[in-house]
Amino acid sequence: MDARMLELYDLWLEKAVDDPDLAGELADISGDEAAITDRFYCELTFGTAGLRGVIGAGANRMNVYTVRRATQGLADYLNAGTAAKAAAISYDSRHKSALFAREAARVLAANGITVYLTDALYPTPVLSFAVRHYRCGAGIMITASHNPAAYNGYKCYGADGCQMTDQAAGAVTACIEKLNVFADIRLIDFDRAVAGGQIRMVGEELLEPYLAAVMATQIDPDICKNQPLSVIYTPLNGTGNLPVRRVLAAAGVTDLTVVPEQEAPDGDFPTCPYPNPETRQVFEKGLELAQTIQPDLLLATDPDADRVGVAVPRTAAVPGDGGYELIGGNEAGALMLWYILSRRTEKNAKKTLPDRPVMVKTIVTTELARRIAAHFGCETVEVLTGFKYIGEQILQLETAGEAERFVFGYEESYGYLAGSYVRDKDAVSACLLICEMAAYYKSKGKSLLGVLEELYAKFGYYRQSVVNKTFEGAEGMAAMDRLMTRLRTRLREQMPAEIAGYRITGYYDYQTSEHTDLETGAKTALTLPQSNVLRYILGGGQLIIRPSGTEPKIKAYVTAVGKNAAEAEELTVKLSAAAEGILSE
Repeated sequence: MDARMLELYDLWLEKAVDDPDLAGELADISGDEAAITDRFYCELTFGTAGLRGVIGAGANRMNVYTVRRATQGLADYLNAGTAAKAAAISYDSRHKSALFAREAARVLAANGITVYLTDALYPTPVLSFAVRHYRCGAGIMITASHNPAAYNGYKCYGADGCQMTDQAAGAVTACIEKLNVFADIRLIDFDRAVAGGQIRMVGEELLEPYLAAVMATQIDPDICKNQPLSVIYTPLNGTGNLPVRRVLAAAGVTDLTVVPEQEAPDGDFPTCPYPNPETRQVFEKGLELAQTIQPDLLLATDPDADRVGVAVPRTAAVPGDGGYELIGGNEAGALMLWYILSRRTEKNAKKTLPDRPVMVKTIVTTELARRIAAHFGCETVEVLTGFKYIGEQILQLETAGEAERFVFGYEESYGYLAGSYVRDKDAVSACLLICEMAAYYKSKGKSLLGVLEELYAKFGYYRQSVVNKTFEGAEGMAAMDRLMTRLRTRLREQMPAEIAGYRITGYYDYQTSEHTDLETGAKTALTLPQSNVLRYILGGGQLIIRPSGTEPKIKAYVTAVGKNAAEAEELTVKLSAAAEGILSE
């Protein structure tokens, strides 16, 4: 074992005494070279997504010391700049989330930064709202979103309520790297800071204006009152339970059943160890209830309630699916976009479409959205993967005095936003919009699946899939880098003519900021920020390959479009198999 790692282990064994769990873990791994290496071979990386990692002892783990160090770096960044010397902090239901939030508050307060700390767990979008509501210079959300129970994380926000940009995150990282995790951290007694006003506990006075802003996004405030709708909802043992129930009740959704096993906050997520609303497994308990209740909708929000999944009754029975089909993030977003644009263009709409409306989507989100937007004369702005880039577009519009032009933003990973009141995806408002949409189409004798089929018939049959390759351990990051390097080398030196039998007509390299049209030979500079992403344009679809920003994996996003469902599905299967081969090289 590297002598430096052993030195770090001994240092932590001596110094990490504030949390008994850490001291016990360090004692248990004495002499275990692999366990020590895994905890100390690197430090958790602070990026635009903040920190995220397994909870435990060591520099490569989420614990009170890595949280304090990151927060001291954030404090130094704020105190060296011109942003307001105030920060909002909230947290989700994960293990140690409340402790990490409290420790972050102690550090900021000790550095002369006023802290607005929520008095209970709240969704991520509430934290985004709080930053702007209290005119803060920064925000911290303690969450690992939809990761398994072993994880926790630390999302950092700028003064605009959006997750930090690359430049700001880089500046904070530079501050963090100067700090010794044990010697350079300022702390204040929590109770003394609360008594002195350096830490201000906030709750209902924050939630009420946030919920009012969510309700203001309604297009037809009376539809759920006039058209009965039966809904099963699960917060997946996270933060969404109370705010989602409150907005749906206010909208008139009275027939609402919450999945009992998944209602109370629980960091173990006992019935859904991977609490990701993109997976069918999180709906299993709700589907059991659905056999009796037979609802119009099933909704599932992830632990920090910034993503939402949807399941709806099938028009025809399919063995083994309980009669309900999950609507993917691409498809749910397309339905919401169609609903917003079509309803807001109606002559007597209560909320009319603005002049020069704008929809924002990520590069991995379905092109069906672009076609829907164009149908209504709505501009499509495409950004890199990550909702912070959608938030940046809202800020640009707001700075120009045109925030009302933003009508919708979404990403394929189940994140949606209809309104500029926050700068992150919001599952609370998405639940409201989905219910409003479902009630409206029900009043017209239509189902959501039926409306989706109408969109396919009008714009083309779009299908998507995501292929993942995980790279664990100390060698994982190096292996990911080698794979992306090989793919780029191949583009320069031995460009493949096809993928899965489909001709490559062009490609984008977002790291070199260049688009190459293989049919004309033309090269075009890209205006998006540099990012480690490759995008292949194919006859009938596209393939995008990028390392995840939050997990040790590379993702391949497959998009196919056909004249009918069978053609699109056949292409999706072929491209997905090809993507698996590419990621396994």
